[in-house]
Amino acid sequence: MKNISLLGSTGSIGVNTLDVVYRHPDRFRVVALAAGKNVGLLARQVRHFRPEFVAIQDHSVYGALKEALSGVDVEMAVGVEGVVAAAGWSSADLVVSAIVGAAGLEPGLAAIRAGKDIALANKESLVMAGEIFMREISQAGVALLPVDSEHSAIFQVLYNGSSQNSRGLVMANRDKIDHLILTASGGPFRGWDLEALRGVTAEQALAHPNWAMGKKISIDSATIMNKGLEVIEAYFLFGIPPEQIDVVVHPESIIHSMVSYRDGSVLAQLGVPDMRTPIAVALAWPGRMATEVEPLDLVGMGSLSFFGPPDPGAFPCLGLAYEALAQGGGAPAVLNAANEVAVAAFLEGMIGFTQIPALIEWSLAHVDGALKPGSLAEVLELDRETRRRVRDRFFPTSVAVG
Repeated sequence: MKNISLLGSTGSIGVNTLDVVYRHPDRFRVVALAAGKNVGLLARQVRHFRPEFVAIQDHSVYGALKEALSGVDVEMAVGVEGVVAAAGWSSADLVVSAIVGAAGLEPGLAAIRAGKDIALANKESLVMAGEIFMREISQAGVALLPVDSEHSAIFQVLYNGSSQNSRGLVMANRDKIDHLILTASGGPFRGWDLEALRGVTAEQALAHPNWAMGKKISIDSATIMNKGLEVIEAYFLFGIPPEQIDVVVHPESIIHSMVSYRDGSVLAQLGVPDMRTPIAVALAWPGRMATEVEPLDLVGMGSLSFFGPPDPGAFPCLGLAYEALAQGGGAPAVLNAANEVAVAAFLEGMIGFTQIPALIEWSLAHVDGALKPGSLAEVLELDRETRRRVRDRFFPTSVAVG
């Protein structure tokens, strides 16, 4: 029986994780849940899975959560401190880090320092503080299991050899890799030019053709920033230089990523676009388990298509991510913070779709990310400073954006 603490339980990854857990009560037990502010769904999850501990980050709804869980035997907490407590909950064996955005960094590090294995869906932890995060993983001796479908695909290729330690984690043929190939669906605007993108609405940008995701990641997918963040994540996860990480557009989202070796072989992981598969891989590793995911029917698919990277003139976010990675230091953290502010502003109707990369580019040029943050406190301070500078420059009359 594996005990799980789930951070971000009411988001899309969290809901899918609980779906997988629900179908395997003999293998998993939920001991802690944490969410942002969705009291209704969180309360239903607590009543069903009966964890030992529950936390909600938003102080304004804590009273409503206590009322909703009246009579339920569960320890409750609120705020960042509560989420951090869930991350380090004593009886947990595995922490699923599914909080969206920068808010997931501190709880993720808390879980590592508490000696918990991590199933990581929060890519921003590595974008903001990749060196710190990976150093903590190494020092703690815990397992890091990627949940993003692209990184799960690469993980399954690289770590699926016969050599395994107690956690099933020994990379096979690391020195034989030529390059990694991350696939991208192209989002809802594949093939659109810059002029057409100027009139994009939030409703259009949220309508992903293949994946059911939350708002922030859906917008990131539409701008292709999600793929840029994934390039940075892959760099830290697998230690592959950025010039050896390629992106190709694959609209069907059947091949989730590939590893190209020096002998000409290319190994890929395939499956229908359903997040329950990479979640199940992370939960069961180094084993496998059944899911309710629809089997892949290649004959029914008929054909798969591939295109080069998105047009950098229409979709500059991917290039900005490579640029931030090349700059090093705190530049990826600046990129992430500016993107979060810009996406929030777009969703609130304050800027247009094509202004998202413009705000990010301005931030990389005007916020000093040259110094490498050496601690969590320094990363969070750079994150706050970037957000402040972007708000002051573009939204001086609004204090709530991002």
